[in-house]
Amino acid sequence: MTPRTRTIGIVISIAGTVLVTAVGAGVWHHGGQAAPASTSATVLTPVASIALPGDTSRYDYASLDPDRHLLFIAHLGAGQILQIDTVARRVVRVIDHVDGVHGVLVVPSLRRVFATATDLNQVLTLDEDTGAVLGRAPTGAYPDGLAYDPTRNQVWVTNESGGTQTVLDPATQAVLATVDVGGDAGNVAYDPGPSTPAGIGPGAPTQGGTSTPATGGPGQILVDVQSRNEVAVIDPDTHTVTRRVPVPGCQHPHGLTLDPAHRLGFIACDGNATVHTLDLDTLQVRDPVEVGADPDVLAFDHTTGWLYVAAESGTLTVLAEHDRHLQLLSRSALTDGAHVVAVDPATHDSYYPLAAGPGGHPELLIEHPSP
Repeated sequence: MTPRTRTIGIVISIAGTVLVTAVGAGVWHHGGQAAPASTSATVLTPVASIALPGDTSRYDYASLDPDRHLLFIAHLGAGQILQIDTVARRVVRVIDHVDGVHGVLVVPSLRRVFATATDLNQVLTLDEDTGAVLGRAPTGAYPDGLAYDPTRNQVWVTNESGGTQTVLDPATQAVLATVDVGGDAGNVAYDPGPSTPAGIGPGAPTQGGTSTPATGGPGQILVDVQSRNEVAVIDPDTHTVTRRVPVPGCQHPHGLTLDPAHRLGFIACDGNATVHTLDLDTLQVRDPVEVGADPDVLAFDHTTGWLYVAAESGTLTVLAEHDRHLQLLSRSALTDGAHVVAVDPATHDSYYPLAAGPGGHPELLIEHPSP
């Protein structure tokens, strides 16, 4: 990895705009190139907002298909999934009758969207092109977040209060396994492992509508175990917990996202407003960073190396990965309950569904890194 210039950031908020004063020889970029130092450069700038239909009830997870420019947002309070065209910047479809929808995950290679209907303890499979419900499968108690394993063509569903993971065959909607994680379950993520061949990942081509049998392939499943303040490591072939990783200094780990290329994971602890870094190779946890109160959804831009942390308190924290450590770039106030973020790795636009925007109506706020 090319050495990059270390930057010290001073966060300033002026009329709702977050500024960072950079001190040093240059501001580093994730690709290793240094940019000229700036005395006051904004980190994120609002570029647009999209009016959202429905009432001002709670939103939950969001998931982006960057190739087709489609963003799927769970409108939990309305039991709906909103489909947004991010180029035209408009709502193109409202999918109804997803009772208590929390998690939503689009898998571009399958042209499928998976959603947790929490009120029904079900996971739904939907057609990405039409929004049609193709199947429903039972889960454990209170299904929430989702992850996709492209090596085995399996969808993993977190059952938060049930303390389990439901493993789904996306082609048949059959439940393949239920894994007990030993406590209240937080978010789940698939780690493809080191030296993963190019093209393997959530957006990589797979066998479409057919199932791939477990063959002892690479990778592991990681799950936050909230009530034990640890991360459970699961073998995706045997569907068994192989290791438990304590997260010292963390209260109630919930959010989880990965940077597989640099072999790192990021854990958000909503009980004490911190984000911790997990080394995916050694399974050591280090470097807690303070974020906004009640952090929830994490989004990582693999191109810039920026980690976005949205919190129930409405505070958005932006951290930058530098030499496998996180550095604070900015904190800014969005609005109370703005706990959801999605980021487009191609355009670097970030998306925030707000139940009540500045005008008191639901909207999707779009921000972009400032020059």
